[in-house]
Amino acid sequence: MIMSSVHERAERLRAERTPFVHARVVLAERPTSANPGDEAIILEDGTIEGFVGGHCAVATVRNQALELLRSGDPILLRITPNPEDNQPGKIVVHNHCLSGGSLEIFMEPIIPAPILQVFGESPIARALQNIGAAMGYRVHDWDGSNLQGVDAVVVASHGNDEELILEHAIKAQVPYVGLIASPKRAAAVKESLDLPDHQRQVLHSPAGLNIGARTPEEIALSIFAEITELRRAPSDAMPSKQVEVTPLTAIDPICKMTVAAVETSIHADVDGERWYFCAPGCKKAFVANPAAFQQA
Repeated sequence: MIMSSVHERAERLRAERTPFVHARVVLAERPTSANPGDEAIILEDGTIEGFVGGHCAVATVRNQALELLRSGDPILLRITPNPEDNQPGKIVVHNHCLSGGSLEIFMEPIIPAPILQVFGESPIARALQNIGAAMGYRVHDWDGSNLQGVDAVVVASHGNDEELILEHAIKAQVPYVGLIASPKRAAAVKESLDLPDHQRQVLHSPAGLNIGARTPEEIALSIFAEITELRRAPSDAMPSKQVEVTPLTAIDPICKMTVAAVETSIHADVDGERWYFCAPGCKKAFVANPAAFQQA
């Protein structure tokens, strides 16, 4: 895939709101097969489109990319054939499979902007629109016909049709569902929902962190603070519908390199067990005599 094709593919993925990682070689020490400026995109399933190096380099890039789709943080990845100390601002990976030289690759996760749907026409609803836009959210009026990909739903209607909207959003498994209400009314609404107890507990109400908010803008800020806190939490408190990647790794039984344990990695099924490899050479050696390496 030539550079222009990588860029065109990236634009299509952005338009489709599909998460991916953009990788660009910024340093290539000979002998390496990659050159500065080579680019690739890595998808959620580990598919790599483009070119940033040979098999072993690609195995490392894939593994790091799947981690980035979870963290959302860009990195500068250095892949070197010889052990090196950690370097400020870089992730250093020793990959002795490389034929020589080192690579440095800037990797940037491209995560679609979160989508918030707001039900209601109150001042708080308008404040959510304004503050959400400033934070890079895509804020829309309620559209219950399709909640796929929606990250949050907030009901700010002061009592109009609340239960139906909340039930629909919770059943659709929207990661964050919030209700603007006083503590007393929030408890009453939660109790009235036609949902089992475990689903009622999903509702955030009163919505927002307790920051002493009073004005519509402050209340909207507290809600985005709560959404942000849950999205950034290293747990399943608010799993993202945009990126549902659970990076798993495996050890290549030949070279002991860490690789991504995904379908797109080089692998072989032997006696009902799947083994993953960094390159075809390691796979070939293993398949020729699995017992020798299974016992190692």
